[in-house]
Amino acid sequence: MKLVGVSGTLAGNKTSKAVYDVLAAAKMLDKSVEIELIDLRDYDLSFADGSPLAYFEDDTWPVAEKIMSADCLVFGTPIYQASISGVLKNLLDHIPEYAFKNKVTGIVATGLSEKHFLVTEYQLKPILSYFKGLVPTENVFVQNDCFSLESEEIIDNLVAKRLHNLADEILFLQGSINERMKR
Repeated sequence: MKLVGVSGTLAGNKTSKAVYDVLAAAKMLDKSVEIELIDLRDYDLSFADGSPLAYFEDDTWPVAEKIMSADCLVFGTPIYQASISGVLKNLLDHIPEYAFKNKVTGIVATGLSEKHFLVTEYQLKPILSYFKGLVPTENVFVQNDCFSLESEEIIDNLVAKRLHNLADEILFLQGSINERMKR
């Protein structure tokens, strides 16, 4: 099983760190799981203009292919102006409609204020559902003060536990889907 994490930000490390913590927890829970972090700031993606993926000569097609070939996914986004990041939305605009069918698609969000914790519920969750992804219940919002100022490591034990629980739920649900599809 391959779990791919997508960090949908161009600035800072908090979102990448939170997504990576889910990937690391999944690997700890099941050593056979392959993990990969796609940090969007490391890639040159074209602006989505409705063209087929094969038309783009930058990193757009390879990134989309990695995402679509994963068994399950975890998407991370900072919350900017009460919305998901533009770079993540742009990436998702390149993805075909049924790309996440039979895939678990977890969510991690980071933000300054607890007032933004519902952004993923009302914005990102419907987008992932549109792609036919199964969105788990254990999605995690990480407030900025849960990170160390020096190391940007998560210092809130409850948040760390919730990220671990998200990894556990993703693996359980995806394993159940895989077993059902074998029948």
